[in-house]
Amino acid sequence: MNEKPATVPLGPDTRSDHGQSSKRPDRPNPSDMGSSVRTGSRPSALRIVGIGLALYAVVVLALGIVWSRQPPVFDVAALQAEVLAGSGGKPVPGTAVVAAAIGVAETLLEKNGGFLYNDLTPPGLYLDNMPNWEYGALKELRDSVRALRNDFSRSQTQSIENDHAKRADVKLAIDASSWLLPSAEDEYRQATDALRLFMRDLATGEDRSASFHTRADNLAAYLSIVEKRLGSLAVRLSASVGDHELTAALVQNVGENDVELDEVQIKSGGSATPWYLVDDTYYEARGYTWALLHMMRAISIDFAEILASKNADVSIQQIIRDLEGASKPMVSPIVLNGHGYGFLANHSLVMASYISRANAAVLDLRILMQQG
Repeated sequence: MNEKPATVPLGPDTRSDHGQSSKRPDRPNPSDMGSSVRTGSRPSALRIVGIGLALYAVVVLALGIVWSRQPPVFDVAALQAEVLAGSGGKPVPGTAVVAAAIGVAETLLEKNGGFLYNDLTPPGLYLDNMPNWEYGALKELRDSVRALRNDFSRSQTQSIENDHAKRADVKLAIDASSWLLPSAEDEYRQATDALRLFMRDLATGEDRSASFHTRADNLAAYLSIVEKRLGSLAVRLSASVGDHELTAALVQNVGENDVELDEVQIKSGGSATPWYLVDDTYYEARGYTWALLHMMRAISIDFAEILASKNADVSIQQIIRDLEGASKPMVSPIVLNGHGYGFLANHSLVMASYISRANAAVLDLRILMQQG
């Protein structure tokens, strides 16, 4: 009889279980996986945002540096020929002055960055040197167009003013900080278009109301405005060191009615111009002299006969040379404000020296124009 062998119940194979459990990886907790993913994505998102902000800051800084460069001086005669070629006219007296005004206006609108004075976004928002340069150039442009409307384009006080010259003057009078409805750029473009129409009518002779009278009294009236502008800039620039005697020496050729030195309120040992406004005044002066340089070159072309008859060629060339010196490219990245013969230079005093010399030449030229 065959008997089945007795079977002994086997207990739990601890070795097998132990071995399998030791080889089996622990299953991660789903809640732990979610938390680890979230914590791992946070630094990545923050890193991306940080890199984006850093790149934006670099781009804004680079654009600010490029946009702050002074535009180069353009050739008035070449621009005059270009505009006349488009209208089919001929170079008559007055076309050079109008071409210079057109060139200054287009430079303000089309230079690197465009017109920055009314910008509300970076980098134009944090820039102050170029907006002040624009304001100085715009001030001279307004003076020239106002003289074109009231003096150069009218034969006498009771003559009718030209509509294009009037429109250009009105459009340039808008506040430079206006940015919407209407914006300053749109108004200045319309002023440029009006100047082009005036130059076309003047060169072609189709409109009799478009005229330009190269008389000595007209030029003297314009030069009297330039004197006041240059005298005021010379006082403000020299006030950077707070030296009353130095300021009086730099503006000694300015008439008493043109500039009141007491208004500058220069105190002994102090500066009438706050340190944070020194560069603003400096760049405003550079913008004005840059625009005036082109206008004086245009006047030397249109008023050539009058200047020769008055023996004033030397005076106009002296003005142009001094304005060229005031418009030289600036090497230093910042405006230094040293005192006298100190360790650091004083760019404001250098600019004031050029402007004072130009102002003295303008005064001589105006006197020659007023003499019989």
